[in-house]
Amino acid sequence: MNIPENLKYSNDHEWIRVEGDEAFIGITDFAQGQLGDIVFVDVDTVGETLEANEVFGSIEAVKTVSDAFIPVGGEILEFNEALNDAPDTVNKDPYGEGWMIKIKMTDPSQVDALLTAEQYAALVG
Repeated sequence: MNIPENLKYSNDHEWIRVEGDEAFIGITDFAQGQLGDIVFVDVDTVGETLEANEVFGSIEAVKTVSDAFIPVGGEILEFNEALNDAPDTVNKDPYGEGWMIKIKMTDPSQVDALLTAEQYAALVG
């Protein structure tokens, strides 16, 4: 299982990559594996400011639909439009081209409370 060291993780299986006061967010390799073949990613919160752990969208797989939670508070700046045509990119490259949203964090220090790669690896065992 792929758990990059340069990211932080939530208990809900989202990852975050911080770039200044902005961040990219997606779901982990573990999460996409649990969901199976992803057929649709729905994010209708662009332009909204959400608190940490609020639902920012949903991920539809062949067998289930799952909510996606924002790990830190922030304004949703962008949805990865490439996922409209190729939602399975989340399965193929969850930490790269399969990112879901870009945010402007309201409080970057919230990232410190998230899990390290080592802690996340222990969580998913």
